[in-house]
Amino acid sequence: MTEARKGLVISGGSRGIGAATAIAGAAAGYDVCFSFASDQDAADRVAAAIEAAGGRATAVKADMTDESGVAELFAAADAMFGAPSAVVVNAGISGRVGRLADATVADLRNVFDTNILGAFLVARAGVRAMSTERGGPGGAIVIVSSRAAALGGAGEWVHYAASKGATDTLAIGLAREVAHEGIRVNAVRPGLIDTEIHARAGLVDRLERVAPNIPMKRAGDPQEVAASILWLASDAASYVTGALLDVSGGR
Repeated sequence: MTEARKGLVISGGSRGIGAATAIAGAAAGYDVCFSFASDQDAADRVAAAIEAAGGRATAVKADMTDESGVAELFAAADAMFGAPSAVVVNAGISGRVGRLADATVADLRNVFDTNILGAFLVARAGVRAMSTERGGPGGAIVIVSSRAAALGGAGEWVHYAASKGATDTLAIGLAREVAHEGIRVNAVRPGLIDTEIHARAGLVDRLERVAPNIPMKRAGDPQEVAASILWLASDAASYVTGALLDVSGGR
């Protein structure tokens, strides 16, 4: 008899760490339902890569800062595989690069709405879907934070770093809140990772500039972060909850 596949929900799965996690998750035996904000072509490429390898994927265009968008993502997941086994809270933005003194209210609100409010809404939906006290099967939530939460992001994105500090606290507090409901909650804190986030923020030379200061002398690969996320989501991490796992090459 064929073993039943598990369900994986990812907020923000069309590029970078989210895309790597979606593809690796499918290879690990998950059916994958992920959201994307606007880039339909990128979302289609991720779904096609999963399906070409024999997996199943559903891409949902939805706003993770809005309750209705999060509800749409989880409704699509429910239609695809029922309650998820794991939820990856990944959707996020760096915001406009610059000093805090030069940031506008719009800059701050954009980052905080996406990285904090959005993370809370997706995590909340994950608890509602998986909690054994609500009739769910239990499961795992993995929040994609950042090493910036500890480093502070001075001169570039203090607002981004602060938003990731909030998601660290979300992981710690929620882990303690729902441990008895069959849900583990952890966070990964990637360091310098070779994704589009740097170029999209206008920091085209950031990888080359920062890498020499990292103990391992290189940027990380999205697949390395994805492997850490999937480990935290797996039964191999069955006694791990409330952890903040740095994936940063020692930075």
